[in-house]
Formats: sequence, structure tokens, C-alpha cells
Amino acid sequence: MACAGCSVNLKDGQPIGCRSNGNCDTGGCNRLNTYDWLAAMEIEDVEPFNVVEVSFKNGSRKGFYFNQPYTQAHTGDLVMVESQAGSDTGRITLTGELVRLQMRKKKVQEDSYFPKVIRIANERDLEKYGETKAKEMPMMVRARAIARTLDLNMKVGDVEVQGDGRKATFYYTAEGRVDFRELIRHFAKEFKLKIEMRQIGARQESARIGGLGPCGRELCCSTWLTSYRTVSTAAARYQNLAINQAKLSGQCGRLKCCLNYELDTYMEALSNFPADAEKLHTEEGRATLVKTDIFKGIMYYSYEKDGGRGRFYPLDLEQVRDVREMNQKGNRPASLAVLMIKPEYEVEEVEFSDDVTGFIELPMEERRRQNKRRNKSHSGRERNKSGKGNKGADRRQGRPERKGEDNSSGKENDKSRRSSKPGTRGSQNEKNAGGKSGNRPPRGRGGRGKPRDNKNTTKDKG
Repeated sequence: MACAGCSVNLKDGQPIGCRSNGNCDTGGCNRLNTYDWLAAMEIEDVEPFNVVEVSFKNGSRKGFYFNQPYTQAHTGDLVMVESQAGSDTGRITLTGELVRLQMRKKKVQEDSYFPKVIRIANERDLEKYGETKAKEMPMMVRARAIARTLDLNMKVGDVEVQGDGRKATFYYTAEGRVDFRELIRHFAKEFKLKIEMRQIGARQESARIGGLGPCGRELCCSTWLTSYRTVSTAAARYQNLAINQAKLSGQCGRLKCCLNYELDTYMEALSNFPADAEKLHTEEGRATLVKTDIFKGIMYYSYEKDGGRGRFYPLDLEQVRDVREMNQKGNRPASLAVLMIKPEYEVEEVEFSDDVTGFIELPMEERRRQNKRRNKSHSGRERNKSGKGNKGADRRQGRPERKGEDNSSGKENDKSRRSSKPGTRGSQNEKNAGGKSGNRPPRGRGGRGKPRDNKNTTKDKG
């Protein structure tokens, strides 16, 4: 399995990750890598071909260059090549006859003009190359901050600095056209480099960044996929996949490219299925197609009277064609139960009586949960039966009794308090003077504080 670090991280031009330094057989140590098997066999070309393939930034960009004979550069060497503004540093990935085949694949003419390979990179070139690559990540972070301050609807996805440090290319994604003239002025003032802006799509951005897919391998777009075909939800429907946007989308936010890989096989298998076989008419009723097993060649039907949730009747393709021909002639079979194929294994049906005791028994933890719920509901009903008038008595149950106070008079006192109006506390005390709670001295507001003088308060004659 390819590791994620090889295609993303570099140090001194060598990939980091499995420490195989780009020589592993997984194909994941270089984006869009190619294996020069002719160079490994040490076979000399009968007709030498001086054009070589050079990759930049670990395979994220490739180009064809003219290899001058005096350079003596071979596959795997870091070389300095010509560019529009100065020179750049790259690695030779293909030489000889394989380059001719690669050019034919990418439709590049052999008589076209190719920039030249200047020399093999020396120690000074490698030091400069390492310094420029170390600037790319801080430069991208700063570029995103500047774009945000200018309120531009764009995202800087990657930055590539030229090997000699004279030019920087910013790759960005945006939904529409972006006027970045002011942005280029800020970039040139901030980074002191020649600035080039390139707009790429979401799939190209994912290919440049890299990562792991849900399959556990590196993304196809960052390892071997060169052309991005259009992917639609029809590909998922033909393969009987659930239309779930979260599961069908890749890291780029678009539909996964791998949805097209098996589409041709499914289309070929679906060509053997009968057309217009969604409805079948029988004496028992009309049946609807519920599920299709493409590779086994089985179609599952269910009667509409059951709402599509009743028993499934698996039918072979030949049986479905026969029923369709009968329906077209105006005839109907008795039932699909007679025509359905026998399943590979039989499911034993268990009939339950009215009393399921002994058949189904809940586990111990579930029984405990139900007992807790039952106890809680029982205690709640008991509290509701007690009524609201005993709230005062319930509050007093936790307090010690005072001298001369009887808790049984709580209901009468509560009723008298609710019936009395503000400012009639004295008259209420006179009314309750003959009761058992008449010895209790009156209190201030809220029943707290010092007792206040009240002329209407009666004293115990005894």
C-alpha cells in the first residue's frame, strides 16, 4: 500500500515517508510516476532519442525537454532546465524510446520546440532548491491571508516556487471569474518575486494536495489519473448504489472518479435484462419490481397490495420475459409464488401464539431499565394523587415541631392564607385565635424576622 507522505513531503528533493526514497514498487512515491524499465535493463537504444521527460515538485507537473549530449543526464538525475523566467529544477523520469510513446499518448509532435536541459544540478543548485521549497508553505498561508483581507472569493490551493527563486506560481480555485489585479500587486510587494496566477478545478486541486481515499490507497488523481471524465449520478443508479452525497463524494467535493471504473461492466450486464419489466400482472394482483441482482440475474417482485413490504418473489430473467409475453397477449399467470425460483437456503418461519412468554425473553439489562421506568412512572402518579394542597405540609415535614404548633392545621392555615386579602392579617389571626395554632406569634413579611406588634393578636387565657 502506498503511503501518504511520499507524494506530499519532500526533503532535499527526496520523498519522505517509507524511507525508500522513491524506489518502492507501490507507485506512490511520486505523483503520476512512470517506470523507465528500459533504463533498468541497461539496453542501449538503436536510435537514440534526445527528448526526456522531466517532473517538477514530485510529479505535480511534467514536461518534455531536449537533453543535450554533453550533459550526460540519465533517469533519476536532478537537472537544471530552461524556463520562461530563468531556470528551474526537476527530475528526469523517462528517457529514450519510452518518451516517444509518452509523447504519442499526450499528442505532442516530435518536431515541436522543446526547452533544453542546461546541466545536472550541483550542490549549490540543490541548496537553492531546498530553500525555495521551504518557502512554499509559509508563502501559501500568507497569500490566503492577503486574499481574505481583499474580500476575494477564491482559495489558494498550492504554491510552486521556481528552482532559482525568481518566480512563484499560485494555483487557486474559484467559482467564477476573479479580478486579482490588486492581489498581484500585494503579492509582488510582499514576496519580491514574479507572480503567476493559475485557476484550476476542484479535482486538480485535490490531485496537487494529495491524500488517502476511503479505499486506503492514495488518491487516483494524484498517482496515475491524468484525464478527468465527467461523473454523474446515473453511474451510481446503474450500479444500484444509494444516492448519498456524503458517501459518493471524494475529497474534492465532486463525485468519485472510481464510479466510472465498473460502469461498463454493469451496463453490459444490464443489457441482458428485459426492458419495461417494472410491472407484472397476475391473477393475485399487480407486482412491482423492488430489487435487481445484476450479476446473479434475479429480479425481485412484490405485490402492490402489500405496499411493497410484503413477501419478495425472486424470478429468473427467462421467467420475467415469459410473464411479460403473457401480459402482452392479455393472459395472466395465477401467482408469482408458482413461478419464483427456489432460494439457495430456506428460512425457517416461527409462528408465535398470543402469549409469547417462553418464546421471547428480554435480557437482564433491558428488564432492569423497564423496571426503573415503571417505578418512576408509579411514583409520579402517587405524587399527582396527593394534590397541591399538601405542599405546605410536605415542606414542614422536614422541620422540627415548635412548641404549641400542630402540623395537622397546615391545610386550614393554607386555605385561610389563600382566602385572605392583603392587609387583613390581623383579622385572620383573630379568626384563628380559638384554634390550636393561636399561640403562634405572627411574623413579618415572608414569615421571617422579628414579630411585630399587633393589637389584634390574642393571648392564651390559660
